[in-house]
Amino acid sequence: MLLVPGTAPPRVFVGAWIGVSVLELVLIAAVWLALPTGGGFAFEQRVPWIPSVGISYHVGVDGLSLPLVALTAVLFGACAVFALRETRRTKAYVTLFLGLQTVCLGLFVALDLILFFLFFDLSIVAMYFLIAGWGHGDRARAAALKFFLYTFLGSLALLLGFILLYLVAEPRTFDIVDLIAADPLAGGGPYASLALLAIALGLAVKTPTVPFHTWLPPAHTEAPATGSAILAGVLLKMGTYGFVRIAMPILPDTWRQYALVAVIVGAVSVIYGALLALAQTDLKRMIAYTSVNHMGYVVLAVGAAGMLAGTDEQARQRATTGAVTQMVSHGLITAALFLLAGVLHDRGGTYDMRAYSGLAARTPSFAAAFAVAAFASLGLPGFSGFIAEFQIFTGALPAAPGPTVVAATGIVITAGLFLLALQRLFLGPLRLPDAPGTPRAFADLRPSETAAVVPLLVLATVIGVLPRFLLDVIEPASRTLVELVAR
Repeated sequence: MLLVPGTAPPRVFVGAWIGVSVLELVLIAAVWLALPTGGGFAFEQRVPWIPSVGISYHVGVDGLSLPLVALTAVLFGACAVFALRETRRTKAYVTLFLGLQTVCLGLFVALDLILFFLFFDLSIVAMYFLIAGWGHGDRARAAALKFFLYTFLGSLALLLGFILLYLVAEPRTFDIVDLIAADPLAGGGPYASLALLAIALGLAVKTPTVPFHTWLPPAHTEAPATGSAILAGVLLKMGTYGFVRIAMPILPDTWRQYALVAVIVGAVSVIYGALLALAQTDLKRMIAYTSVNHMGYVVLAVGAAGMLAGTDEQARQRATTGAVTQMVSHGLITAALFLLAGVLHDRGGTYDMRAYSGLAARTPSFAAAFAVAAFASLGLPGFSGFIAEFQIFTGALPAAPGPTVVAATGIVITAGLFLLALQRLFLGPLRLPDAPGTPRAFADLRPSETAAVVPLLVLATVIGVLPRFLLDVIEPASRTLVELVAR
């Protein structure tokens, strides 16, 4: 891609991006069909990288990572199709996205802590340039800087935690599989608590949970639509994936000791994120705060999976399965919402919902797609969100009934905020920004926009109606993880 002249037509670069994404989806489908049902790692490749300090290029997939690998390919493919309308510095834009796509896939298959950290940090760099270079003016550069500083500092805490694990491993290694088998900090203690604190802090910033969420709304608001879709759909999952891949299986005793803290943080994030979203008049900020709300359910679930008292293995397995399903569901639905918000800004020049009304009559396809995405996001039965949240609540309720009941009220608040958004944007007399008298032109969804958004909503519906193809992959790995945490 770097060798292609920058003067080439924009669709040459975007077309190449679409082709790469399609090829990745074909390969991932083949891996999905061939994945063993035992719950362990498959398709592993391990090559010494810096053997003197126990670092290797070690990759592989299991039922926890493969759904997120597939989600990554689907979302980048959707964004590639959506980018057919992009004309600003297309070569640099596509190159950055292809680089980001590579590191995102790399993180979800990484089985070495330093390899995981490398991809974790490179994703921050790529997203910084996308927000600063293709966001909305000077505010985008400020939001990109805040995003970079916040998440980079979090990654330093994550690195500290990894080094602490390395120093107690015997033999010393950064290999995730070896560390899981060795359980170097069995029995817990202050050192193990410090390691978990550092790792959890780095992952909590990326997720993000309350109170580490303040970088998220400005980054989303000022990012281009495709950047927001990938930030919410893929990059936030790096935080929650880190909990199930690293924190829980490598530090099982310490995770059980502090599991209630994760449950409480998750419940607070659910309610606080929903209330902040309800107070917004900016559509993109509203969707951004719903991400804090939805990722709070994931943190609640992984915390409940570590609480042995008053629960059983099946409940903990349901919570873990629900957490991974929620990551996939949130990625599909929220990415669709951010792409639709980008359509609104493209037509009207603002995300302020007070500047619009009555759009349903002018843009029926846009209104229908937004309504489906909104109902899917609030957890309506028949969509993927319901499958995920049902498993989370039924898995977490025996272990932590109080926080789970409190978190369940977040569904009511989420329903209220999306119904309010639908009313503001699509009902009533037609009103468009800066269009007194004769209404300005306001086009409905274009073919490329429809082709990007509709498949995401179809997938969310398929998972909601026929979830077995996804659950059959996740459940064996969830069972393995629950057994590791309980050992």
